[in-house]
Amino acid sequence: MGVDFRIKQAEFAAYIRDPENQRLPVDVKPQRMAMYRELFFNNINGFLSSNFPVLRKILNDDEWQALAQDFFSRHRCQTPHFSEIAEEFLGYLQNERQFADDLPFLLELAHYEWVEMALSIAQIEPAYGDAMFADDILKQSISLSPLAWPLVYQFPVERIGPDFLPQTAAEHASYLIVYRDREYDVHFMKTTPLTYRLLQLIEQQDGSSGQDCLNVLAAELQQQIDPQMLQEFGLQTLQELAGKDILIPAVAV
Repeated sequence: MGVDFRIKQAEFAAYIRDPENQRLPVDVKPQRMAMYRELFFNNINGFLSSNFPVLRKILNDDEWQALAQDFFSRHRCQTPHFSEIAEEFLGYLQNERQFADDLPFLLELAHYEWVEMALSIAQIEPAYGDAMFADDILKQSISLSPLAWPLVYQFPVERIGPDFLPQTAAEHASYLIVYRDREYDVHFMKTTPLTYRLLQLIEQQDGSSGQDCLNVLAAELQQQIDPQMLQEFGLQTLQELAGKDILIPAVAV
């Protein structure tokens, strides 16, 4: 009877993933399997280390090794592409990782680090606005660039490092805009809840004029902010966001 290569392949993969709990495949020398396993694991480990440098830095060697090994043995990636492993790692942290002693900001920090890579390799090529677009932003039909992501984190992820490891969420959330400009550079911009809400409205009212979006915001905040102050803030903010390639002409999407 011939060898069932699918069964053999499954045994091979199971042992490479988790040699402590899986049986060594028959007719394969332990030294050779150890070499294969080291090669596979080191590839994944190296990729995670390079894509999550802050996370790697704040964990000691044993903690990082245990995290990488748990991902390697437990998670079933849905893609063969190395560029998508970081997103698979996020899915693992969100849906499969269940360790009570993990750092409370683990998922948010990993997401914060993943965003930069995701935007840097995105295949989208928006048509950006020119100086006239920014100058006349109130009358222009505008869109949020697909390469601009408004984000909210409960932990101050932009400050986390070996010397700052918060154990509880901050009193106020961190509002950020991460975006890629026309020069293919990725930027992190700290922002405010008001600007974040404005961007939400622009996304919801896609194709509306800058002024129309400000009018919706003003209606929401009519009891809290003077309309004239909001108008001045809005114009300045919209022009700044357009100048940074965060806002683009709606027809360009």
